[in-house]
Amino acid sequence: MKEFHGAEIERQVSRADKPALELEQITKRFGTLTALDSVSLSVKRGTVHALLGENGAGKTTLMRVAFGMLQPDSGTVRVRGRTVTFASPADAIDHRLGMVHQQFALVPAMSVAENVALGGKGRYRFKSTAELIRSVSDRTGLWLDPSLTVATLTSADRQKLEIIRSFAHDAETLILDEPTAVLAQSDAHELFRQLRLFADLGGAVVLITHKLRDATRHADEVTVLRAGRNILTSRMDVSTEGALTTAMLGQPLKKTSAFSRPSRSSVPLIVLKDVTITSSSGVDRVRNANAEVYPGEIVGVAALEGAASELLRVIAGRISPVTGSVSRPEKIGFVPEDRQRDAIISSLSLAENVALRDAGVLGGLMPWPDIREHTTAIIDEFDIRGAQPGIAAGNLSGGNQQRLVLGRELYDNPSAIVLENPTQGLDVLAAASIHTRLRTVRNSGTSIVFYSSDIDELVELSDRVLVVTNGNIVSVDADRETIGRTLLGVDGAGN
Repeated sequence: MKEFHGAEIERQVSRADKPALELEQITKRFGTLTALDSVSLSVKRGTVHALLGENGAGKTTLMRVAFGMLQPDSGTVRVRGRTVTFASPADAIDHRLGMVHQQFALVPAMSVAENVALGGKGRYRFKSTAELIRSVSDRTGLWLDPSLTVATLTSADRQKLEIIRSFAHDAETLILDEPTAVLAQSDAHELFRQLRLFADLGGAVVLITHKLRDATRHADEVTVLRAGRNILTSRMDVSTEGALTTAMLGQPLKKTSAFSRPSRSSVPLIVLKDVTITSSSGVDRVRNANAEVYPGEIVGVAALEGAASELLRVIAGRISPVTGSVSRPEKIGFVPEDRQRDAIISSLSLAENVALRDAGVLGGLMPWPDIREHTTAIIDEFDIRGAQPGIAAGNLSGGNQQRLVLGRELYDNPSAIVLENPTQGLDVLAAASIHTRLRTVRNSGTSIVFYSSDIDELVELSDRVLVVTNGNIVSVDADRETIGRTLLGVDGAGN
């Protein structure tokens, strides 16, 4: 693979030059809510700048202002020292800014090439766009078939497409909103390697992330927002995870109380017998595989891209295996990875989205008073901030949408629940809260099966892990080295 050579950006730019992006005293209000209160941010060329904060702290709103998606009520935006006013993202792209959104800004019915061409100029030609995608791949190692329809892509491939599109538009400053939320660890590692090369050759990167380890390992500088205000700006090499957490939350993160798992039942609740699962492209993900899940345990799933989602959907009863049988309880919850596509309808109210939990099951008149009361309880218990049952789900931040879906699926105590990346887009406090709730639900006897692209989360939360490797499903201890070796098909001797 060729390295990213940065031909589109000025090489080896002095860090003494004007910042790549400056936001000065930005204020943004939505009605009576002040989302940003005189927030300033300066991103230097040649650096990766982490932007941290709880869900709702204003991180994404600030970057939407920078990218021309929102107009500030007051404040100034500068690009390379020049004051700019962006009427739309097209203006930002013209100034060589690129933004990779947490909630994908793609057109599912269009091809990869057509989505890359959106925001560009001139007549669309498939051949020239495909050549552009190939040139981006040669530089970065990121590749997607230009002819594929976006609707057929996995969430990880959609994330790749967002990044490819930014590079294709010659971005000098990249804004990435939770870029590793749906990426496998190997893909995340490669992404950060390319971002470092991009920065070292004069580019600038703004990294919005809830993963503190990603920030501390890969960022040069950090800014923390809390409740729409600047709390901290610092070099990363003099920051610690503890100090950043305190800045984000206003207090140190309390250690989670120890949880003791009750003894496992001898009778499995979910049984996969001689199951074969084949992808839409005809690839066998698992072949004649067997697995069991018992009441009162949290089972993690580790797999290479694509296999985990298909396995979890078979377990949840959302798709059927090609061969074999699956025994599962009637009452089973499911939290999909792509909440925008598979979990909520953005234009409907929170109460209407909660009612979708029993879509196809309920009959007769809808008990709307009960559903609104149910929704209010979810809002309170899952700390969905600034929400009311009647507001549209699309008005919530990505993290709060995730809390709504989790609350909907967990609220009525299902016998089992299946989750794909359950803390995707959640800040450290919210993720810890979800972990605590899942352990509590586990201890009440519920079976939990989940996939996480973050191996640290698999190790921390799982009682054991099902590893999908070479068409088999292997049950292993929740140990990082064991999971990695099994996933790669390497035995304990290193063979």
